Amino acid sequence: MVASNEGLQLFLDIIGVFVFALSGALVGVRKGLDMIGIAVLAWIAGLGGGMLRDVFLGDVPPVGISDWRLLVTALTAGLFVFATHHQVMAAVSDMPRVRREIMSQSVRTLDAAGLAIFSVGGALKAVAFGADPLACVLIGVITACGGGVLRDVLAGQVPELLRRELYAVPALIGSTIVVVSFELGHLSEWVVWASVMLVFVIRMVAVILDLNAPTALRTGDPR
Repeated sequence: MVASNEGLQLFLDIIGVFVFALSGALVGVRKGLDMIGIAVLAWIAGLGGGMLRDVFLGDVPPVGISDWRLLVTALTAGLFVFATHHQVMAAVSDMPRVRREIMSQSVRTLDAAGLAIFSVGGALKAVAFGADPLACVLIGVITACGGGVLRDVLAGQVPELLRRELYAVPALIGSTIVVVSFELGHLSEWVVWASVMLVFVIRMVAVILDLNAPTALRTGDPR
């Protein structure tokens, strides 16, 4: 059964942790943090969403502090960025505008990949724990968005969830597909990976086309 496939869940967790940890480390580099600061942002970005997920499901202690494989994955991603970002930035050192754009796009692309993997993986774990369908969907969204929110708060910036292109909506779509497929008895590995790709594509299209959720009109704004 896909929902209780521990190997698939671990694989999704490792990939999600790695790409989100890379995004956290890149934010740390952009903020000028030292090695410890970069490692902390990599850890919280990679494992923060999973820890929130596990607390909601009652699976304690959370994997973010109990599974050495995921801890090593997050720290490896952080150290990789710390060790190599100088070489990457040196290649475009004479083009500061291009350098900023590369950094920004790298963070968003990695963020989209982590969002896709964790929204599906979070919903999948909630389903395996027998949570109610609505709770499974919401836990998928929390898993996908939690690490990025915690990363941005620690970095002293408004979370991407609140200020950037469609962010939670793709995660909601991915987790909903997983839960509905399970309820209908059609959940398979094909559905899992198709959902991951769909969430990633929707998020990247939103980034490229600058698609945003509606914002509130302020006094004096044109109607």
